[in-house]
Parts: sequence; C-alpha cells; structure tokens
Amino acid sequence: MNLLSVEKLTKSYGLKTLFSNLSFGIDEGEKIGLIGINGTGKSTLLKTLAGIETPDHGEVTVGSTVSVAYLPQNPDFDDELTILQQIFKHIDSSIKYPWQAESEAKTILTRMGIYDFDAILGTLSGGQRKRVALAGALINPADLLILDEPTNHIDNETVGWLEQYLDRRRGALVMITHDRYFLDRMVNRIIELENGRLYSYPGNYSRYLELKLERHEQERSAEQKRLNILRNELKWIKKGAKARTTKQKARIERFEQLREEAPEAKHDKIEISVGAARLGKKVISLETISKSFSEAKVINDFSYTFLRNARVGIIGRNGIGKSTLLNIIAGTLEPDSGAVDRGQTVRIGIFSQETKEMDQSLRVIEYIREQAEFITTADGKLISASQMLERFLFPPELQWTSVEKLSGGEKRRLYLLRVLMGSPNVLLLDEPTNDLDIETLTILEDYLDDFPGVVVVVSHDRYFLDRVVNEILDFTDGTGIMHYLGNYSDYQESAKSRLADGSLDREVVQTGKNNSAKPPEAADKQKNRPLKFSYKEKQEFEQIEDMISDLEEEFRAVNSKINHAGSDYVLLQDLVREQQRLGKQLDGLLERWAYLNELAEEIERVVKSK
Repeated sequence: MNLLSVEKLTKSYGLKTLFSNLSFGIDEGEKIGLIGINGTGKSTLLKTLAGIETPDHGEVTVGSTVSVAYLPQNPDFDDELTILQQIFKHIDSSIKYPWQAESEAKTILTRMGIYDFDAILGTLSGGQRKRVALAGALINPADLLILDEPTNHIDNETVGWLEQYLDRRRGALVMITHDRYFLDRMVNRIIELENGRLYSYPGNYSRYLELKLERHEQERSAEQKRLNILRNELKWIKKGAKARTTKQKARIERFEQLREEAPEAKHDKIEISVGAARLGKKVISLETISKSFSEAKVINDFSYTFLRNARVGIIGRNGIGKSTLLNIIAGTLEPDSGAVDRGQTVRIGIFSQETKEMDQSLRVIEYIREQAEFITTADGKLISASQMLERFLFPPELQWTSVEKLSGGEKRRLYLLRVLMGSPNVLLLDEPTNDLDIETLTILEDYLDDFPGVVVVVSHDRYFLDRVVNEILDFTDGTGIMHYLGNYSDYQESAKSRLADGSLDREVVQTGKNNSAKPPEAADKQKNRPLKFSYKEKQEFEQIEDMISDLEEEFRAVNSKINHAGSDYVLLQDLVREQQRLGKQLDGLLERWAYLNELAEEIERVVKSK
C-alpha cells in the first residue's frame, strides 16, 4: 500500500536550488534512510514530506487515512510545560487507552535517561529536550514516522535500544542519520540527495555502497564513450568541414550536442590535508584529578597519561562526566583536586558538542580568517582560508554569506574547519558525528588515520569509534573509569566475556565506590605495591621492538606476494588469509608496545618524583 507520493518536487532558498523535480513514493513497511552532503536539503525534504514546508513546485500526496509523525532536528518547545505535557501535546486525541500511552511514554523516557516526568522543559539541557521530543515521536501511533537525526544526544546503549524498538514498530519509517551501523541494521532502502537529484537504492547501507560504486563506474564508462566520440568529431571539424550539405550540418550539430552533454560537475568531495604542529615526547598527564558538581562527584582520583599518537575513545551514559573530562584535558575547566601536566609543545584543538559560540553575524570567510589567513597543508603547501573553504564545500559565493544563514550541518562543517586551521597536535572531539553528514565523517576518519598527534573522542557513534580509536575509557556507574585496549567492538566483546565469567581482567584507572571484587585487605596490599616491571614484562619490553620489526617485514613480504600473484586465485586466497593473520598479530604487538612504554614512562616519573 502506498502511503505517500512525491511528484516533481522543487525547492530553492534564494539563488540556491536544493532539489529539483523529485518524484518517489513511500510504501507500507518501508524503512528508508535519507543521506547526502550537509546543505543539500535533506532536512528541508523531510519537512516538506511532513507538511511543515511548502515546495516551490510539485506536490506531496498523503493517503486519506495515513497519519504522519515527525521529529525535527531542532524541535520547538513550550518551556512552561512538563515533560509529559509536552509529549502528549501533539498526540492524536483518538488514542483509545491514554493510561497505556502514558505508561509507554514513561518507559521510553526512562530508557532515554529521563526519570523526572514532571520536570519543566525550561530547566532541561538541549540534549534532554531532544530526547523528550524523540519520545513524543515514538509514542505517536503513526503510519509513517519521519525522524531527523534521532541518534543525536543519546548514548550507545540507548541507540541499541532504539534499534530494537524501531525494528518491532509497525509502520513505515523515513529518517536522516549519520550513524552507519544504525542505517545498516535498520533500513531496507536508501535515498540519496546529490546535486539536487534523488537516487534510490534498495537494501541497507552496505548494499547502497556497492550499488553507488556500480553507478559511478557506469557513469565513468558512459563519459569515456562520450569523450571518445567527441574527439573523433573534433578531428573531423578541424579538417575544415564546410556546413554546406545536410549531412555536414547534422554532424556539426552532433558535435555541439556532445560538447554540451558534459556531466554536471560534482562538488561533494571534501579534502582534509591540514598539517599539525610538531608534538614533543611529553603530551598530557592527568594525576589523581577529581571533579564534582554540587554533591555529585563525576570524576574521582583519575590518573592517565596520553602517549603520542594515542587514539582514545570515551564512552558512558549521558550526564556522567565525559565532556567534563574533555574540558579538563583542554584546560577550559579546572579539576577540584589533582593536576593536569601538559607538554610545552602541546597545541589543543577542541571540537565541542555545541556550536552556539559561533558569531552568527560574521561572514563565512571572516569566521575562518579569525583563526588563520593561511595554513600549511600536510604536504607543505601554503593555501589560503578561501581555498580551504572551497575544499570544505564552501564555494566563493557562499563564503560571503553570513554564518546564521547556513544549515546546522554546514555550521558544524565550518566549525570543524576552523578547529583544523589552528594546526592542533592534540584533537579533542566531543560528539563529532552530531549533525555531520556521512561523506564528511568518512573524510574526517581518513584524515585522522594520518593525523600526527593525539586524538581523544567522546562519542556514541559505534562506527566512528570502531574506525578511529584503539583504546576505550568507559565511564561506568559506581565503578569508576575502566580502560580497555581496542576499538568499540573489541570493548563490547571484552566487557561481555569478562562480565560473563565474573573476572576483573581489566585495568581500573579511576577508583570509585566499591569498584573492586577483591577483599579490602588485598586491595590495600595491591595499592601499596611499588610500581615496577615484572620480570616477564621487563623481558618483553626489551624484545618487543625487534618482534614488531620482524613481523612488519613478514607483512611487507606477504603484501609483495599479493601484488605479484596475478590471476592465481587459490594462491591469492592463501596470501590474503596470511596477511590478515599477520595484521592481527601486528595490531596486538603494537597495542602491547604502547602499554609497556606508557608503564615505563610512569615508572620513570615516579622514580624522579622521589
């Protein structure tokens, strides 16, 4: 059954056409992900589907019995209402059992980390308000649910619950989200806005990537054929053909037509190659820091040393102290006790969760020039602020637009560029995936691969954490901050297995309330033991660099064999398996090397302090 039809939809803002002549339908049971570069009109399209925006041309037809619920990216609230009053403000009055709806609303709010249902909206944070709005959309028994960035401002555990909830929910779904795991697991169709046009792909996000690659290859092939014909026609024209016969006239017209058929230039590729200031051996060390707000202690006696090239992810439920830790590292917030020791060469760039500190009256280029007029790229080239803006998809005509006229995603992208223009060597990213499009996130991830410094990320985006970090600091209720080696998937597997067998084979780097399964006497003895290498660790520390070097040589040799395997498919399969095996071994050794070096530096610091 068709729920909604779109015919020849066109929408512009000023001189900019967001999309033109879009036509598609949404059927019952479809779960659709809408993706595209920030500023292409994704949120505007959702508003138009929901009846909030009016198109310039075309129409949206909704079935006569079809009900639609909509979650905007930035919901409006009545600050005088309570949470429950807000949720039921727009709920269909035909709900048969309102007490059941209220019970479900409270269940959803609880899963969102909101427990005071009578709290006044005006007293809530932006993240809490967005979660209230999401709960209101979910409780609405609509045939079509439209969600704009539903995973923003909710933690990893809640995202997992939301997946299950939406999977069980009847009715169609259309949503914008940057969460690629969420897309992969939830949707059965992807629609992409690109250069004002809409492309539809059946399947989930993984299938979309395959099909889009095929489409681009077909487009390249077609363009190559067009250019080949154009070259031949050009040779004929240059021979001095005279337009006297009908045949010659037709051929000249064909040449002109081919020349005009050049595909529209694509401006959807961001390049990030900004260099970073040199980072010395000493980075940042946190020594028994604590922080409280009113009577709530969010950080307690936390010590940690960040090594060069560290990639650390910080996770935990909302409001538990993750951003607080990041701000203490950055120096924008002081701990109540303890010390933060930063190296002299440390240059911090912080990409915070909120962009409200942006001066909205500035023009785009003025906002960037406040940070730097020129920047040296990773390959040593000097480029201007204007050139960098073009690389970040801000063409010259947009650079003289005021910041306030940009979309939310465009502001986030601009803010990211300003951070990078400062050439930091320590990047602190607080929920960097909020409101950034997938294309920008992919390029950012590639940039971080080669970033010659420290990256510390607070994020609920499981894909981003898997892609970027190799250590996890887990803010765990009542048990302090736990340290895990590996990315987010490794952390999940480790946490599951350790909780299953009851072991505490994890490094506790912050003490909290009753966070040890050992008797108090044993814990005291362990605490008073001198910090030093065990005999086995000392031997391992002396040998590990040679072991890594040998393994790297094996890895290079296998890669060389792969490159020369030719069409021998059986050999190639064996070599790829060997490559994967060596890669895992090498990753393990490098993680162990990082831990042992960190321990060695900590031992040296303790010895010098005595």
